[in-house]
Amino acid sequence: MKPYILTFNEIDKTKLMIVGGKGLNLGQLSKVDGISVPDGFCITTKAYKKFIDNNADLKVLIDKLRELKSDDRDKISKISKKIRLVIENLRMGVDIENEITRVLLIYGSNEAYAIRSSATAEDLPHASFAGQQDTYLNIRGKDEVIQHIIKCWASLFTDRAVTYRIQNGFDHRKVLLSVVVQKMIMSEASGIMFTADPMTSDRKTLTIDAGFGLGEALVSGLVNPDIYKVVNGKITKKNIGTKEIEIRTDQSGGTKEIRIENGRQQEQVLEDDKIQKLAAIGKKIESYFGSPQDIEWCLVDNEFYIVQSRSITTLFPLPKVIGSKKPRVYMSIGHTQMMTDAIKPLGMSFFEMISEVSMEKIGGRVYTDITHDLASTIGRSRLVMASGKQDPLIQSAIKNLIEDKNFMASLPKGKRNVQGGIFTLASIIETIKISRKNAPSIIKKLTNEFEKEVMDMEQQLSKLSGDQVFEFIVKDREKLLKVAYNPKMLGAIIAAILVNDSLNKKVEKLLGDKNAADTLTKSLDHNVTTEMGLALCDVADIIRKHPKILQYISQNPGDEKFFEDMERLTGGKETSEAFRLFLNKYGMRCPGEIDITRERFEEKPTQLIPMLLNNISVLKPGEHRIKFQAGRQEAKDKEEEIILRLKNLPGGSKKAKKIGKSISLLRNFIGCREDPKYYIVRRYQVYKKALMEEARKLAEKGIIKNAEDIFYLYLDELRDVVRTNKLDYSIIVERKENYARYEKLTPPRVFTSEGFVPPYSFSTGNIPKGAISGIPVSTGIVEGRARVVLSVGEAKLEDGDILVTQFTDPSWTPLFVTIKGLVTEVGGFTTHGAVITREYGLPGVVGVENATKLIKDGQRIRVNGTEGYVEIL
Repeated sequence: MKPYILTFNEIDKTKLMIVGGKGLNLGQLSKVDGISVPDGFCITTKAYKKFIDNNADLKVLIDKLRELKSDDRDKISKISKKIRLVIENLRMGVDIENEITRVLLIYGSNEAYAIRSSATAEDLPHASFAGQQDTYLNIRGKDEVIQHIIKCWASLFTDRAVTYRIQNGFDHRKVLLSVVVQKMIMSEASGIMFTADPMTSDRKTLTIDAGFGLGEALVSGLVNPDIYKVVNGKITKKNIGTKEIEIRTDQSGGTKEIRIENGRQQEQVLEDDKIQKLAAIGKKIESYFGSPQDIEWCLVDNEFYIVQSRSITTLFPLPKVIGSKKPRVYMSIGHTQMMTDAIKPLGMSFFEMISEVSMEKIGGRVYTDITHDLASTIGRSRLVMASGKQDPLIQSAIKNLIEDKNFMASLPKGKRNVQGGIFTLASIIETIKISRKNAPSIIKKLTNEFEKEVMDMEQQLSKLSGDQVFEFIVKDREKLLKVAYNPKMLGAIIAAILVNDSLNKKVEKLLGDKNAADTLTKSLDHNVTTEMGLALCDVADIIRKHPKILQYISQNPGDEKFFEDMERLTGGKETSEAFRLFLNKYGMRCPGEIDITRERFEEKPTQLIPMLLNNISVLKPGEHRIKFQAGRQEAKDKEEEIILRLKNLPGGSKKAKKIGKSISLLRNFIGCREDPKYYIVRRYQVYKKALMEEARKLAEKGIIKNAEDIFYLYLDELRDVVRTNKLDYSIIVERKENYARYEKLTPPRVFTSEGFVPPYSFSTGNIPKGAISGIPVSTGIVEGRARVVLSVGEAKLEDGDILVTQFTDPSWTPLFVTIKGLVTEVGGFTTHGAVITREYGLPGVVGVENATKLIKDGQRIRVNGTEGYVEIL
C-alpha cells in the first residue's frame, strides 16, 4: 500500500512530511492505550504531488498567487477559484486509485467515512491551519471517496487557506496536502476539548464544549454549546447552552440539520461522570504530546473517540525558570502602562531603562516577578494598594492568589522586587510640602527644567556618532529616571490622587453628591495631553478653511512628500506651518509610545489624518475651545455650589474653607500625571534619532537590510554591532518571526510559572441583568452607537459615538473631543482614559473584560460611568 497510502498503524514521528500534522497525530494516538481513535488511513503527500505536478496550468496559477498580499482579496478569490476548478477536473492516477480500492476493501467499502485534510504545515507548534481546508462527512463507496479526496486536495486553495498562508509566510508550493480517511462515528454527542483555557492561557483549566449529534454544528458555530470547566479533575463551572439544532448523517450521504425538540434544548449534554472521564482522556493526550491540546471528540455507546488533536497555538508562553522547582508569580507591567501590545527588543531595552523593578521578557511583553513580594507581608500590602488604582483586575487576581493558603505556603522567600513604587520617602515628603503650599509654580519650574534638559541633550547627541552615542544614552539613564521618578512631580501627583479620593468621600458624606471630583476636574489649566488634543483640533480648523487641503488629506497621501505636496495647494503653506508647529511640540508621540520602535507622529504624520477628519466632520469651527471653556465654567459652578451648600451646614464656614482648599489643590495638580511620560517620550525621540542615524550607516554597509532592522536587537547587542560591524542576520529573521507570533497573543495580567492564571473580578453591585460589568471611572450615563476601534488609524467616528477599545494612551486624546463615552478592556482610576474622560466630562467604564469582542461595532449601548457597567440595547 506504499508509497501513496499509510494506515494509522504505519504512521510514526518520521512521517510528518508525508501525512501532515493531523495524520501524524492521529497515527500516534491510535497506538496509545486508553485512547480510542476510529480506524483510518492517510493518502500521502506523495500522491498529492504526483496528482498536481505535471499540470502546467496549475504551476502558472500558483506562481501568480505568490505575487499577492493578504489584502489582495479579489485577486486571491479569482485565482484560487481557477486552481480549484483545474484540480477538481483532473483524473486521479490509476496506481493511486488501485491503492485506495485495496485499503477500502480492508476497512469496508460500504462503510461511512469522514474525509479531512492534513497539510504539512498544519497543526505545528506555532501555527494551526485548523478550519482552513474542507471536511466531508458520511461519504460512502469507492467513487465517492475518491471524488472527495480530490475535493479535499482542491480545498488547499480556498480563499481562506490561501490568505492564511500568505499572512503566515508559507510558500504555496511547499505546503503539501495529505488526506485523512477515517471511519465515521455516528455520534450521540460531540465537541471540542481544550486542555488549557485558550481565552486566558490558564494551563490549569480544561474546557469542554459539547453539543448533540455530529461536531460540525459546534465547529461551524451553529449552536450554543454546553461549556464545562475542569480543574484538577473537578468540575468548577457548567454553562448549559440552548442547543436548537443538531447535525446527523443523511441516508443519501452527507449530513442534515435536525431541530432539537424544546424539552431537550436545555439538557446537559454530558453527565458529570462523563465530563470527568473525558477530561482525564484530555490530560492523558496532553501528557503524551507534551503540550496543551485542542481535541475534537465524539461519544457513542458510552465510549469517547478522538478524531483530532493538535497543539493550542494561541497560548501565552511560560517563562523559563532556571534552578527552582517552586512556583514563581509574574505581573504584567504593560497593563499598568496602557500598553498590552507586543514590544520589539530595542523597545524592551528602553522600557527597562525607566523601570524601577527588574523585568522579565515573556511573549514580547514586560512582566515583573512578584514572587518574593507576595511571600512578604509588607510586599503583599504594597502590591494590593498599588495595583488597586492602576488596574483593579490585577489587584483582584493578586487577592485571589493570597487567599490560596497552600499556594502561598509554596512560595520561596527572598528580596522583594516591587519596592515603594511612587510612594518613596522623598515623594511622600514632597506630597506633604505641596499639600501645604499648594503652589502650581513648583510644577511650572520643574517642567521648564525638563524642557531645557531635552534641548541640551539634543544638541550634545547631534555631535556624537558610533559608540559615543551609546555611551551617552547609558549615562543619560540617570537623568531619564529623574524625569520618571522626580520626587516633586510624584509628590504633586500623589497629593492630587489623595485629595481626589478624600474630596469625593467628604462631599458625598456632607452633601450626598457622588463623585463630585469628576466635575471639578473638567478642563484643567495644566494637562499636556489635553492641550495636545486641543492643538490638533486647531490644525483641523485651519484645514476646514481650505477645500483643496481637505480633499488632499482625504485621499490617503504618502508620508514622504506629505508637506511638499501640501504646500503646492491653496492654503497649503498655512496648513503646513500649523501642522509643523503641532509636530514640534507633540511629534514624538504616537500609539504605544512607550515602545521606542513605534513610528512617531513626526516620522509618519499621516497617522493624524483619521483624527483630523473626525474632528472636521463632528465638530464646528472652534467648538473644541468652546467646549473646553464650558467645562471650565461647569467646574467653577460646581465648586461655588459646593462651597455655598457647605456654608449652610453647622460649622459650615470651616468645612467650606477646607473643601475649597482641597478643590484648588486638585485642579492645580491632577493634570501633572501626564507630565513624566511626556518628557520620557521627548527624551526617547532624541535617542531614537541618534540611533537611526547609526542604523542608516549599518544599512549602507550591508550589515542590515534596512534601518528598522535595529528594532529587533537589544541596545547592548546593537552597540556591539556598531562597534564590530558584524551581525548574524538570522537573529533578526528569527525575532521578526517571533514578534509576528507574539502580536497575536493575549497577555495575562498575572500568571504563574506553572501556567496558572488566577481569576479576577470586581464587585458588580446591583447591575442590571445582562449588563457587562467594569470599573466606573467617570460619572454619568450615556447612550449611543458603539464604535469598536483597535487602533487610532481605524477611527471613523460620528457625533454621539461611544469609543470601545482595548486601551488608550496619550496619542488617543484628540479623539476624546468627538466621542460621548468610553469603554476599555484595560485600565484603572488613574490611567490615561480615566483621567481624560473625567476632564472632558465623558461617562467612562474601564476594565471591561473582552469588551471589543462582546460589543459589536455599530450596536447601541448604554454606558453607566457612575455604577460601572455597559448595557447592549
